[in-house]
Amino acid sequence: MAEEHDMIAVGDDDVSRVQVQELADGWGAPVEADWRKLVDLPDVGLAYVFGPHEGMAEKCMALIERGIPFVVEKPVGTSLEDLSTVRRAAEAAGVPATVPLVQRGGPTEAWLAKAGRPTYQRASFIAGPPARYLFNANPWMLDPVKAGGGCLANLGPHFVDLFLRGCGEAAAEVDSRLSSVLHGQAIEDHASLIITTPEGREAIVEVGYAFPGSPLKRYCSFTSVGESGFATVDSDGTATFTALDGTTEVDKINVDSDPLYDPFVRNVARTLEDGFRGLPTLAQLEDVMRPIWRAYDHQHGGREHA
Repeated sequence: MAEEHDMIAVGDDDVSRVQVQELADGWGAPVEADWRKLVDLPDVGLAYVFGPHEGMAEKCMALIERGIPFVVEKPVGTSLEDLSTVRRAAEAAGVPATVPLVQRGGPTEAWLAKAGRPTYQRASFIAGPPARYLFNANPWMLDPVKAGGGCLANLGPHFVDLFLRGCGEAAAEVDSRLSSVLHGQAIEDHASLIITTPEGREAIVEVGYAFPGSPLKRYCSFTSVGESGFATVDSDGTATFTALDGTTEVDKINVDSDPLYDPFVRNVARTLEDGFRGLPTLAQLEDVMRPIWRAYDHQHGGREHA
């Protein structure tokens, strides 16, 4: 970020956190506990909005009122209405906004695309245990009020997006199961979705905080079947594609999602003057989050996020 922008300020509710001070020192930027003071700084050209999901919509609305383009983490609030309100306001005001759905254009998406438009797709992404959020100074991620949900709201959007983007449809139906049995936290540590489109295309998305704390970080695997064949990606990066004539291609790709944020940030800088053309939009995120919030509604027996 510092290579692409002049960093003018860092905000965090707790400015004493080591992680916050390290960022501020590295960027040579002042730290401010009150985010409202940040949006009122002169000559702000871009804002990155992170932090507890319950306050995201308010921050985005303040930026929209001031005409400041912004990057915001999914899920943009703790309900679909939060996201929809921000999306409508940004569109009405002509304020550019984008979301780091970083799997887009990454090695996994590129490999799965070999199979063609997906008829059936499966994604499994199991990250480390929820306790890691206590160690990295983000304890709010374990609070369903502040986070809106657990692994599904946090990890699920990337893989719902891959499917919907690949098939060019919106979700028509969603079946779901959420569980917190493994770690006994207030947020779910495992979730499974079955998403069906109007054409009958189907995706199974499994996400979780169920992998042990380990240098391996996570388990992941993906499959996609389309008009061109069958593509697979395994946790060690082994990737195969079997064409309709039965021939199989094998390769090794990088399935670590962490390196995908660097090119995203650079693309944000590159497209800032062009309204983030080609980057994920809030409207696209809304399509992604709709089946996810519906899954939480099913879990809680209501229609809170409809």
